[in-house]
Amino acid sequence: MSRRGWVKYVVLLACIVLAYVAYVLVSNEVRTSRWQAHYLTQLGRHLRYAVHPGASDSIRFPGHGPYDERLGYAEIPDFTKRLEQRGYAIDAQARISQRMRELVDDGLFPPYVEKMQAGLDLQGCNGDPLYSQRYPRRVYPDFAAVPPVLVRSLLFIENHDLLNPEYPQRNPAVDWRRFARASLDQVLHLVSRSRPTPGGSTLATQIEKYRHSPGGQTESPSEKLRQMASASVRAYLGGEDTLPWRQHIVLEYVNTVPLSGNVDHGEVQGIGDGLWTWYGEDFDDANRLLDMGDDSVVTVPQAKVFKEALSLMIAQRRPSYYLLQNTAALDRLTDRYLRLLARAGAISPAQRDAALAVRLQQARAAAPRVTESFVERKAVNGVRTTLSAMLGVDTLYHLDRLDLTARSTIDQAAQQAFTDALQRVRTPDGARAAGLYGKDMLQPSDDPGRLTFSVVLYEQRHGASLLRVQADSVDQPFDINNGARLNLGSTAKLRTLVTYLEIVTALRERMVGLSPAELRKLPLSPRDALSSWAADYLAKNPGATLPAMLEAAMERKYSGNPGEAFATGGGLQSFTNFEPSENSQFFTVRTGFQHSVNLVFVRLMRDIVRYEVHQFEPSVDQWIADPKSPERQLYLDRFVDQESSTFMRRFYLEYQGRSLDQVLDHMFEHVQQTPRRLAVVLRSVAPDMDEAQFGRLMRARIKGVALTDADLHGYYEKYAIDKYSLNDRGYLAHVHPLALWLANALRREPKATFAQLLEQSRDARREVYAWLYKPNRFGAQTDRIRHQLEIVAFQRIGEDWRRLGYPFDNLTPSLATAVGASGDRPQALSRLMGLIVSDGIDEPMTSVRRLDFAAGTPYETRFAQRAGAPDRLLPSEITTVVRRSLEDVVTGGTARRLNGAFAEAVGGKTGTGDQRFGPRRVNRSATFVFFVGDRLFGTITAYVHEPYAARYSFTSAMAVQFLRSLAPLVHQLAPPEGETDALACRG
Repeated sequence: MSRRGWVKYVVLLACIVLAYVAYVLVSNEVRTSRWQAHYLTQLGRHLRYAVHPGASDSIRFPGHGPYDERLGYAEIPDFTKRLEQRGYAIDAQARISQRMRELVDDGLFPPYVEKMQAGLDLQGCNGDPLYSQRYPRRVYPDFAAVPPVLVRSLLFIENHDLLNPEYPQRNPAVDWRRFARASLDQVLHLVSRSRPTPGGSTLATQIEKYRHSPGGQTESPSEKLRQMASASVRAYLGGEDTLPWRQHIVLEYVNTVPLSGNVDHGEVQGIGDGLWTWYGEDFDDANRLLDMGDDSVVTVPQAKVFKEALSLMIAQRRPSYYLLQNTAALDRLTDRYLRLLARAGAISPAQRDAALAVRLQQARAAAPRVTESFVERKAVNGVRTTLSAMLGVDTLYHLDRLDLTARSTIDQAAQQAFTDALQRVRTPDGARAAGLYGKDMLQPSDDPGRLTFSVVLYEQRHGASLLRVQADSVDQPFDINNGARLNLGSTAKLRTLVTYLEIVTALRERMVGLSPAELRKLPLSPRDALSSWAADYLAKNPGATLPAMLEAAMERKYSGNPGEAFATGGGLQSFTNFEPSENSQFFTVRTGFQHSVNLVFVRLMRDIVRYEVHQFEPSVDQWIADPKSPERQLYLDRFVDQESSTFMRRFYLEYQGRSLDQVLDHMFEHVQQTPRRLAVVLRSVAPDMDEAQFGRLMRARIKGVALTDADLHGYYEKYAIDKYSLNDRGYLAHVHPLALWLANALRREPKATFAQLLEQSRDARREVYAWLYKPNRFGAQTDRIRHQLEIVAFQRIGEDWRRLGYPFDNLTPSLATAVGASGDRPQALSRLMGLIVSDGIDEPMTSVRRLDFAAGTPYETRFAQRAGAPDRLLPSEITTVVRRSLEDVVTGGTARRLNGAFAEAVGGKTGTGDQRFGPRRVNRSATFVFFVGDRLFGTITAYVHEPYAARYSFTSAMAVQFLRSLAPLVHQLAPPEGETDALACRG
């Protein structure tokens, strides 16, 4: 053999040897994963994370996989923005190692040991548990707890060799035989689209898929490789021996596999929740049955539970189809696997036969849930609602599934004590023990069980107003403290008083630098009593300090006489006082507030309204007297547009989508239907109707009158739409002319929107109000113009009220607002009281101090409420005067029954709400907004709704007495410095 031949031979032999060595090495690696184990274990030692103070400069958040969205990990950047806008800052955050950052940046899912259960935890102010949710609810705590028959069945279906101990370093993320077969099937599928493409996923990669891949799906080969790589790295975090991790994979899959969902329970994950949701099986009972000792003797209950559990393992491939649409198909497929399992020896023939004899039957109704009453969970639900709004989470369902621990400000011990007290006073014995029977309270025959009682209490600490108690006795999700618009009566006088003192402060600021002579020359309207008084006071007291001027303002006098009819709210209104003896007296603002004299505050509100009018229309006295002034025309046009638009909206809601017969029925619901009226309506609403149809409708609807053809022809011709003006037709028909116009327009354009019809009706609306523009209607015009001015004034007053926490967008434009007509909320009143207690500084009102997301993960982020820059909303001089007036209410006013109940200074404002619509008494309320000492403040409310409201005559005295009965609890809530108490918060 030549030298060249020997060389070729040696090279060929070397290639064969190398190929053989490579084959041996690769096949050995495929079986044992030895090299992978070494490399990935070394890599895992560099994949670390730890939490350090402040915001992290080395953190990566996951994509939008189902698991990461459900637990909120993917949303933490968005949560951060929202929380920072609300005064929170990152207190501490996870830092991940450089190697971990590189892996994530390369596209892998962050490698760490993930939670099988997570959910919302709420803690009280002392760290005690208030509320806790865990999803999935029913899980196996460890691998040993999983019934062996489930493990064998799962491995047979999904991952035969996963727990094979022969190769302890084996990579559980890859089954090379299945992967090669699946890859070949994918290639052949490109040639023949009809060829099936079964997956090659191991349990480990399935978990990565349904947790982290977008939509829980594998949409591309690259996504499959990402799942495999991520699962491989995760498998070796605990070292080269992967058998414990492989057992963990089985445990994790059994506990978290997605199994569709339904309306009653939401998403279903894991065999435990699946058995309960889909088959109504108790988890503990099911596990006792599945833990079969002697598999040669199988009871029907054992067979039933086993088949149900097996069906869930199979259903995970198409869970919505099998569990929601076609249970029969799932039953047949489960039977097939029962035979295969028995043939493979995974179950005994007895287990197979017993299970085959069972038919799958889903639970017919949702399994009953054991829940606490809404009364017991009122504060918790309030905090959950607050959290949901803070984070922008749309439902409490999604909030409860976040991996979040929130430290609330709720004092759990106090919350329970106050809740118990609220429940007690709803019984006659409890109400009697609290002293709630007596004059101006409950009468002997009154049932306190019909009443709702509520308490909201705040404590000022650490530069914030911290919610300590939020309780009411409504066993419904409804929260009376923060979810209603209630007439809280004379508590509105507190808002009115603050507005009054703010006006006095503004007037002094504008006028204090003027000399007495300059003040006397100011062009002030005699209708603007407040500006006139301020100028006169400062002229007589040059350079007066603000406290002195505020005290003088509190001494201004108003009559308590109820004999005057007030032009307000678009009409004339009369008001009464609670005590008849007040009717013939004059009161200072101070004593009027102390004794809650209605007429004093109605007249004070009138002065406030007139002041506001002269701020935005300083020359109103001149132009309102001039019939030709453009301002009059402007306000009159505004009135016409506003009132006619209101009528149009009402008629649109009444007639939109109605047939002609329904329209006629509604128009004549309260008006007698005569031939003439009906003829006018028909010719106005349906002017294109022919005479024959007109006659048939007339005869069909007019009973007891014989209408001849001549009569009908006469009506048809006489009342044609062009024969009378719109106003005249309304007069003849006794129907509002705009109702006629709108019904006609809707017949022409049934799909027209309200905005379109409003624009089209501009001329018709002006025509309907033509009478008002006539010169002889000067007085009527002026009344309506003044009402428009009043509306604008109340808009300005409303802006001021909202700045101080008023919860609604608008006030009722009526002087009755001073006595509660615009409504309020107990919690909003508490905010105003907190502002007074804090000397005018706007301290944030909060129920959540800390939020800890994703504890123990590389996404961990902790937020704490930060102290913001002080924002002064009221001068301290005003709060000093108001606080003293609130104390006067207790020492000698409408809340004097509370005098002496507390060692600390106490003040408050009472309010009795009596909301009526005509003769209907819709609701009645008794409210007391108060402060105790320098830290505590809140609101107590008693409330009853129709049909029971008419049976009660209690006043705010009952709310005051209720607080007196709660005095021992209130004292324990905020003991003096240096003292401790079981009800007090430590922070």
